[in-house]
Amino acid sequence: MTSEPHRKNDGVPAWSGHPYPLGASYDGQGTNFALFSEVAERVELVLVDDDGRHRTVPVNEVDGFVWHCYLPGIGPGQRYGYRVHGPWHPALGQRCNPAKLLLDPYAAAVDGQIDNHPSLYERSSAGPDPADSAGHTMLGVVTDPYFDWGDDRPPRRAYADTVIYEAHVRGMTRTHPEVPPELRGTYAGLAHPAIVEHLTSLGVTAVELMPVHQFVHDGVLQDRGLSNYWGYNTIGFFAPHNAYAADSTGGRQVAEFKAMVKALHAAGLEVILDVVYNHTAEGNEKGPTLSFRGIDNASYYRLVDGDWRHYYDTTGTGNSLLMRHPYVLQLIMDSLRYWVTEMHVDGFRFDLAATLARQFHEVDRLSAFFDLIQQDPVISRVKLIAEPWDVGEGGYQVGNFPPLWSEWNGMYRDAVRDFWRGEEHTLGEFASRLTGSSDIYQHSRRRPRASVNFVTAHDGFTLRDLVSYNDKHNEANGEGNRDGESTNRSWNCGAEGETDDPAVRELRARQQRNFLATLMLSQGIPMLCHGDELGRTQRGNNNAYCQDNEVSWIDWRLTGGTARPDGVHPVPDRAARGPPGAAAPALLPRRDRRAAGPAAARPRLAAAQRERDERPGLAALRRALRRRLPQRGRHRRAGLPGPPGRRRLLPAAAEQLLGARRLPPPGRRLRRALDDGPRHGRPGHPGRDRAQGRDRGAGGEPQPGPAVPAAARPAERLTPTRTGAG
Repeated sequence: MTSEPHRKNDGVPAWSGHPYPLGASYDGQGTNFALFSEVAERVELVLVDDDGRHRTVPVNEVDGFVWHCYLPGIGPGQRYGYRVHGPWHPALGQRCNPAKLLLDPYAAAVDGQIDNHPSLYERSSAGPDPADSAGHTMLGVVTDPYFDWGDDRPPRRAYADTVIYEAHVRGMTRTHPEVPPELRGTYAGLAHPAIVEHLTSLGVTAVELMPVHQFVHDGVLQDRGLSNYWGYNTIGFFAPHNAYAADSTGGRQVAEFKAMVKALHAAGLEVILDVVYNHTAEGNEKGPTLSFRGIDNASYYRLVDGDWRHYYDTTGTGNSLLMRHPYVLQLIMDSLRYWVTEMHVDGFRFDLAATLARQFHEVDRLSAFFDLIQQDPVISRVKLIAEPWDVGEGGYQVGNFPPLWSEWNGMYRDAVRDFWRGEEHTLGEFASRLTGSSDIYQHSRRRPRASVNFVTAHDGFTLRDLVSYNDKHNEANGEGNRDGESTNRSWNCGAEGETDDPAVRELRARQQRNFLATLMLSQGIPMLCHGDELGRTQRGNNNAYCQDNEVSWIDWRLTGGTARPDGVHPVPDRAARGPPGAAAPALLPRRDRRAAGPAAARPRLAAAQRERDERPGLAALRRALRRRLPQRGRHRRAGLPGPPGRRRLLPAAAEQLLGARRLPPPGRRLRRALDDGPRHGRPGHPGRDRAQGRDRGAGGEPQPGPAVPAAARPAERLTPTRTGAG
């Protein structure tokens, strides 16, 4: 992309247009352009042709701080940007510089990527940098809003039937042998029948995609030869990331994303987006000027009170959006509605959602953002999931979001990890997490659907690494292994990393089955991290945000019959198992087992049923769950047969994950954990009562005891840190 001399209205007729909607809106005959800026003194629209020629159109109409014009004859595929003339007073939070070609915050498609050129930055302390950033930055693209959705309908899965699969568009398909090479790592690749078949065969009901909004690769990572793989560095809240498209020329990534959603819906899978509305890719005052900073810095970003040169940061990424400004709130709500109404997505997971509730300093459950979500007739009807923390003061807010929301339950993750690695005094909390975490959510009358249960996610160890490493091994990130969480609640089962010890390998495989069975049998919404069902490893890296390579991609060879170093396999062929305690079985791929036909499957199924009946650990778990777990849903309460869903499929799913081994000793302790406290007139556990601040009288009834002071309570649970990105 080259910069040509600017030509004022070079053959481009301009009409006044309309201030709404914001962004570039094509109507079949021309395009309306609208841009918000409260501080702009003059705005220029720059059209960039395919040959690199720039045509500049003055935007003269302004209503309510929205600058707008209409250009007849301008249609889909047209690239454009803005130059905003206005005050340059960093000490007052104003940073307008017309030398910077700026991306439209409402652009529905983006062309190009930044190249970390010095012209993108403000290096001069005396005034605005005069270097022109054209040719080194991204451009908006006018898109065609028309798409044939056919008979597409949202699956609208009930929360009680939802099983979430967290996936990365690129990492999910990058090495899949059945996906054509030109489609690997793209939206079209994720919609390939081989990937859809894998997802449906797992029984998941929703795919939660890691960030697909247009994002930027950090300059510091590019200097190390790395890239921002996770994508928690958004610059375009309306645009699908162009690098994930098989063909992104002329804004075609929009149609490809829609086709992916349509294919997943046809398979009964919901699409949930991991969205980053808490900050942008422009970073702090030392970051590049790409869009918001040059348009209206003080309106879009939260600045330090009394020191408006610097940015108030609760995200660990350099800046935070100003959540009390009406146009920032409008930007977020317009973006959410766009992805639901135009792109047909089914829900959102909000990254660092506590930041969205910070109108002022503290996290406020009654903030304007939650009010807008609650009353919106579109957004309030889709799935809303919060990552209920940020890195600011008082940012850990698990259990404190409004009733409409579900939350990533970090306490569930910590308790389940501690229980299965044998930490002391964990049975009571484990039982609470298994049965829906009512101690966290019941105070606001929220039901188990409020808890998104997970053991692993993109941020941290994979499931296989959780049982293979005691310590992080992030040397490949180029930060001297200083990044990433150091307290992982992991246990390597006796050897750090890869090992040939058969006893260690068998124990690791059993521990992974324990984690997965616990996850699927817990009350709440289970979430599985992509590749954990196959034994994916990141070689001990628990912060692989910059590893766009085999470290993060799913290794699809794990679905074949070749034994892996740690003996971790998907679903073993039950006929090859043998009695409990026998050697690990050989594998058959799923498609080979299906090809054998129903007749060949009957003997295996009968043997599997006999084998299940002989597992006292699983039988005890089932009895405990039937006796203790509350029945959910109006169908259960009325004694009517409920709709087919996750509850009916769980026993088979759990048995697949548990494999041929009986549950280890902790499985027998489950009954004691689930019988926590007196029930049906039976006495509780003396040691447990003492731990809860109660003593027993002579009659065996608990007596009030002294309250446990806060200083004597157990240490705070693992709280996330913001390292790198995501």
